[in-house]
Amino acid sequence: MRLRSSAFAIPADHAEPIGGINTTPLIDVLLVLLVMFIITIPMQINEVPVPLPQAGPAPAEQQQPHLLTIAAGGAVMLDGRAVSRAALAGPLAVLRDDPRAALEIKTDQRARYDDFAQTMAVVRQAGISRLRILPNE
Repeated sequence: MRLRSSAFAIPADHAEPIGGINTTPLIDVLLVLLVMFIITIPMQINEVPVPLPQAGPAPAEQQQPHLLTIAAGGAVMLDGRAVSRAALAGPLAVLRDDPRAALEIKTDQRARYDDFAQTMAVVRQAGISRLRILPNE
């Protein structure tokens, strides 16, 4: 009795096809899917609340935009006047209390992200809710 060389030892005179299904690829795919679910489920559970504006009546008054600029070197300017981040809270509080005021932020393309993040933290602490970030040109 001679054996054919294959993954399974089958006698050479055995002419019937193998009736079993190779389940190894199926198990491999199922294990990959299981790992993907284990990785993605915690990301779906953790959520970051984002306050979205609610639709309401159109504002009767025209808003006055105030421009906050972050330069490439990290310098901050509010309406064309240089302001330090520490002193920015005062003018932002005045803008927060004015119902017609809106803040627009423009950042230089070469500015560091850290400068932007620190400025946004000051804006957030000041309680500015009417905010627009202008795109880089």
